[in-house]
Amino acid sequence: MSIFVKNEALFAIVQKIFNEKITFNKTLGLRVELLEDMRPVIKFEMRDELVGHYIRGMLHGGVIASVIDVTGGLTAFLGVLEKTGTEEIEESMELLPNLSTIDLRVDYLRPGLGKWFIATGDVLRIGSKVAVTRIELHNDETILIAAGTGSYVIS
Repeated sequence: MSIFVKNEALFAIVQKIFNEKITFNKTLGLRVELLEDMRPVIKFEMRDELVGHYIRGMLHGGVIASVIDVTGGLTAFLGVLEKTGTEEIEESMELLPNLSTIDLRVDYLRPGLGKWFIATGDVLRIGSKVAVTRIELHNDETILIAAGTGSYVIS
């Protein structure tokens, strides 16, 4: 069982930080929908401001890469919490300032078409200094749009 099932206060704080405090996430319209078993689910709606291919109305590749990176970072954070068993809210938030992207790979698999999109992340490995995550982006028809792998500094 994940600590997020047991600790609704931590989930609420993560939502508040992610959804409201991180300006870039707000600009993209990202919202944490679920945190469970080190697997975040992030949702955002398609908007004109996110279009990169104006003729087809597709998501901009930079938006896709950004969502994959943000989801990977959150996944790494959750993985660290799960590994350390940290359940105290103050302790958990102390881990955030150290988190940053080392490397990101994005595979654009299909056109970014849809009414809304869901990004999910899985931890591949949590070490003492680096976390590696796998991220998928699906549209409202559950079609896989893009996949990525991210490496993050966690110490």
